[in-house]
This record gives sequence, structure tokens and C-alpha cells, in this order.
Amino acid sequence: MTKKRALVTGGSGVIGSAIAERLVADGHAVILHAHRRSESVQQMAEKIKVHGGTASSVSFDITDAAATLRSLESLLQEGPIQIVVNNAGLHDDAPMAGMTGEQWSRVIDLSLNGFFNVTQPLLLPMIGTRWGRIVSISSLAGVIGNRGQTNYAAAKAGLHGASKSLAIELASRGITVNVVAPGLIESTSTRNAFKPEQIEAMVPMKRVGAPEEVAALVSFLVSEQAGYITGQVIGVNGGMG
Repeated sequence: MTKKRALVTGGSGVIGSAIAERLVADGHAVILHAHRRSESVQQMAEKIKVHGGTASSVSFDITDAAATLRSLESLLQEGPIQIVVNNAGLHDDAPMAGMTGEQWSRVIDLSLNGFFNVTQPLLLPMIGTRWGRIVSISSLAGVIGNRGQTNYAAAKAGLHGASKSLAIELASRGITVNVVAPGLIESTSTRNAFKPEQIEAMVPMKRVGAPEEVAALVSFLVSEQAGYITGQVIGVNGGMG
């Protein structure tokens, strides 16, 4: 496969950084995005370059449509971005009876509106190449729901519908659109939220997943071999859903 330009949003997180490293290993030129943790992706891009990979970093707020468009137009001056991994998102959990309007809007703005703000400006240049891969990182919560996460589940379920619709629109243009929905993945927040015995009870495989296991699926979905897979929501959850 020839080297493609790949944008990974939320590249400073555990899953985002694992995806970026895997795509670099696959030979792609990766653009690492972050907003609040821009120094982290800068350092990661430098580390990748030291080890012979091709990487750069960019910082913008994906909830700000105008700022996102300016940044993307600048990136597009160097050529089309043919791989997009929408990974940026956040939790702001509360039972809905006690949830504020700000909590609801903030989570949906980042996960769902951010998907539109990042993806839409990249579509026409991508269509012009007649080749593209769009993968959005969702969550098991968006498939089966989760207590205290009506906002997060709504955002991720919206991402599923948007991706399925976009997949139909782009299918004849050589562009696939898919969703990866992880369950419990190894991270500091997962360790803090669940005791080992809880994980054993919840997950049929009796362990959390590794970020690299999510990255491996993304790597396949953006490859040539996955050219006939589109409009799918694929779980990485150890049998939970």
C-alpha cells in the first residue's frame, strides 16, 4: 500500500496514541491532533520521527467549526487526507435526572458535532482521489447503553447512524466508513473505575482489552484488504456485547 496521509483526532489519549503508532508502523504519514494536550502530541510526533516514521502534530478545538476548518484547509494545502480516525471524545457522567444541560451538550458537541466538523471538509478532496478510509471510535455504551452515560451513549449512537449514512453516500467513490466500538480498555481511568473482580464478572474474557487490540482493528479497516467493509459498527469488547 502506498503511503497515505492519516489524521488521528484525540491523539494524546491511550487509544489515539496506540492507533497513531500502528498507522505509522503501517507506513502512513500520520497527523496527530490534540486540543488541550497539544504538547503531548508534539512530543509523540518528534519521537516517531526519531525512529524513522513520518508524523506531525496539530492543535485545534474540534467543537469550533471555524477554527477546525482553518486548520484543515492549511493541512489540505499539502494534499488530501485519505485516512481519518475520529477518536476525540470525553466522558462527563451523571444520572440523567441529575445531569446538567452543559454536561449533555459538552459531550455531544465533542463526540458528534466534532465528527462533522473534522470529516466534512475532508470529503471532497478525498472523493477526488477515489480512495479513502473513515473510522470513528465509539464505545460499547453507544450500542447497549450504560448507566450514567445518556449523553455519551447518545453521542456515540448518533455517530453510528451518521457513519452508516455516510458509508452509503461514499460507497461508489472507493471510500469506506466504519465504526469501532471498544468495551473496557486498559487505561488509568479503567483501573480506577473497576476492581479486578468486577472486570472478571463483567467481561466474558475476564480481562480488559489492550489499546493495541483496538489499533489492530483500525489498521485493518484502513487497509486495502478492507475495501469491501463499510457501514459497520464492530465491537472490541471481550464478548460483552
